[in-house]
Amino acid sequence: MPSRHRPAWAGRNYTLLTGAAVVTNLGSHGALIAAAFAVLDAGGSTGDVGLVAAARTLPLVLFLLIGGALADRLPRHRVMVAANALNCLSQAAFATLVLTGDPKLWQMMLLTALGGTGTAFFNPAAEGMLLSSVSGEHANRAFALFRMAVNGAGIGGAALGGAMIVAIGPGWVLAVDAAAFAVAGALRAFLRVGHIADRAPGGGLLADLREGRHEVTSRSWLWGIVLQFSVVVAVVGAAEAVYGPLVARDRLGGPAPWGAALAFFGLGTIGGALLMTVWKPRRLLLVGTLCVFPMALPSAALAVPLPAWGLCAVMLVSGVAIEVFGVNWMTTLHQEIPEDKFSRVSAYDWFGSVSMLPLATALAGPAETLLGRTRALWGCATLVVVATALVLAVPEVRRLTRRPTPEPAPDPTPEHAAV
Repeated sequence: MPSRHRPAWAGRNYTLLTGAAVVTNLGSHGALIAAAFAVLDAGGSTGDVGLVAAARTLPLVLFLLIGGALADRLPRHRVMVAANALNCLSQAAFATLVLTGDPKLWQMMLLTALGGTGTAFFNPAAEGMLLSSVSGEHANRAFALFRMAVNGAGIGGAALGGAMIVAIGPGWVLAVDAAAFAVAGALRAFLRVGHIADRAPGGGLLADLREGRHEVTSRSWLWGIVLQFSVVVAVVGAAEAVYGPLVARDRLGGPAPWGAALAFFGLGTIGGALLMTVWKPRRLLLVGTLCVFPMALPSAALAVPLPAWGLCAVMLVSGVAIEVFGVNWMTTLHQEIPEDKFSRVSAYDWFGSVSMLPLATALAGPAETLLGRTRALWGCATLVVVATALVLAVPEVRRLTRRPTPEPAPDPTPEHAAV
């Protein structure tokens, strides 16, 4: 029987997945800040901080597709628990090094890379599990509430982590993150998969990868948006990671206005998710893609630059807009992709989003030298607009609609369901 404290559609798996995601986001957003301060406290430079961040990103590019294939071949909850265990152990070792000695740069890079490897295997499995945990009738609201909870936890985790670094140091924040992964992994161990059909024998890992690629390339709306976001994530990431702090330092009075702008973006994502709990647009991808255009606004605001209050307003709008896209995108994948392909398609989606980000951040400095910061920022804004306009030229993006017929809920709640 469904719990009296949650909606009937929010089954056991959905509730466990949401709770575990909140726990890990509370820990990991603070840990990202703690890792940077751990490098600096050990005598590292700004470049060393960048190397540790790159060590986290590189495994995503290398292992995401393999992680997606494995998650569609093996029980997804087991892949998630194993990835959480790797993240827990790597963060615990990182925390121990910081708390007890003089951590070396190569040690921090290695442990961060292990954490990134866990994330590469975890993300496709987690998204596939979430997609299979709700019914078509309630998918829009379920995904919106999930993203609202996760985004809220990220904001709270960053604020809490920053305060804890000041109070007790980065090592203890890394230790808390390790504990959060342990708790989340324990929750995910109780996920039930009896409602998911047994996987048919496949032709091996390479065959699974080719099949996943076919699922993407056979749908023009899918590969078009994946390519679009490889550009959008890259240039937005470069603008926010490199140019944003510099503009704040040189033109807005210091880091505080940039921190406020990022906070307003986070509030916008919560607002966008809240909006999507009640709004179910018929043309999922058309509405979602139109909401990507505002992602050009932060780069344009930094190029002007707008005063701090204007930048905060722009970041709030872009946060709302990208969350509307995100919920519509997840709902579309849930509607259009076969359940046994969820994780592979998710892996190609994640791969497209992160593949160009390291290159874009690396080229941000040379681009500023060559073009000047203002022109580089206008270039970022222009690329977002052009990439999004090109996707709108794809007929399937404009025409794909929400199916009116509800689907039966796939997530069982009986206590005897198979684990």
